[in-house]
Amino acid sequence: MFKLKFKNSRSFCFSLFITLGFSSIQFLYAQSSKKIDSIIKASAQEIYRNPKRAIVIGENIVENAGNNIDLKIRGYKLISDAYSSSRDYQKSLEYLIKANELLPKSNDELLKVMVITKAGVQYHQLKIYDKAIQYLDLAEQLCLQYQDRDSVRTSLGINYIVRGFIYKEKLNCDIAIAFFDRGINEISHSKNINESASKLSIAKYNKGNCYILMNDNNLAIKSFLESIIHAKQVNAVSLRAFANKGLAQVYTIEGKYSQAIELLLEAEKISSSVNDLVLNQEIYKGLSENFLAIKEWDNYQKYHSKYLETQTNLKDNERKSISDLLIEKQIEVTKKLKSSDSNYMFGIVILTIMSTFAIVLVLIYSRKSKRTINKLQAEIKNLQNDK
Repeated sequence: MFKLKFKNSRSFCFSLFITLGFSSIQFLYAQSSKKIDSIIKASAQEIYRNPKRAIVIGENIVENAGNNIDLKIRGYKLISDAYSSSRDYQKSLEYLIKANELLPKSNDELLKVMVITKAGVQYHQLKIYDKAIQYLDLAEQLCLQYQDRDSVRTSLGINYIVRGFIYKEKLNCDIAIAFFDRGINEISHSKNINESASKLSIAKYNKGNCYILMNDNNLAIKSFLESIIHAKQVNAVSLRAFANKGLAQVYTIEGKYSQAIELLLEAEKISSSVNDLVLNQEIYKGLSENFLAIKEWDNYQKYHSKYLETQTNLKDNERKSISDLLIEKQIEVTKKLKSSDSNYMFGIVILTIMSTFAIVLVLIYSRKSKRTINKLQAEIKNLQNDK
């Protein structure tokens, strides 16, 4: 049974809804898959409001799924999505792999489309673009072959939006915007407004960034304002904060520093519960630049220090992720080698070589990171002394 504690009545009602739903989830599955869909869709709205809560709910979905393969897959996907929202892509991939391993046992074609599309999204986030395109092509093919086009519009829209991300990151904004528009068109036809709003917000935020790169401030402002509207529809605080940050960037370019500061302070306030280091870094960077422009030295030093501290935290997290990944790989390789005695000694030699190479890489990376972190910390100390 769920044991969730929330501070306000709205959260309590949400928790109660989930708890009551899962107390009889096996019965519900036999009676009405639509009821379960509503529970999972309600849970999915937490991804951009409170990712930690979404992870807890996803874990309970898996725990209560019993022998229901489809339900387990959807639970794992929810957890994976929540970790992606928190930018913990390693954990996200871990749960996506669990969902993917169960996929051959499912007869739900729509579920297969969603998981394969998610794989494309995941590999894009990991910047493995060839692999991302491979999964996106497969997912698109499945969507176009599906008889009921309306049922796959959201997945097809996500597919095109992710392709837009890839082209944007390769600095080909004309093609990126064309894919964003295709994705927006598909998702706009979705009957579920709440489900589509967050995706439309993401697409229009990224369109706005493309327009900044193309020096079209008017279209950038239009895109960011639309992104904010969609984010507000579902109270997606992190998406709203990102759109605020994008709009503030345009105002900074135009010399409207006070308006930019107002938007960034609002973004800092509404996203405080999300703890997205990348978002925080961008907000602090924007605030420090705008306060510097209007010569408010105390506020400049305050937010420049926060910006540098966040950079340090990001470097630490990156180093820890590499270390954790190496440890996991060594354990995995050791287990596989022990299961095959004939190749064990040869495997030990290979593992030793791999480990030595990995340690060298970590040492090189650690020294580079340590120099960067020491430099950042010294800069923070100097700022504090100046203040």
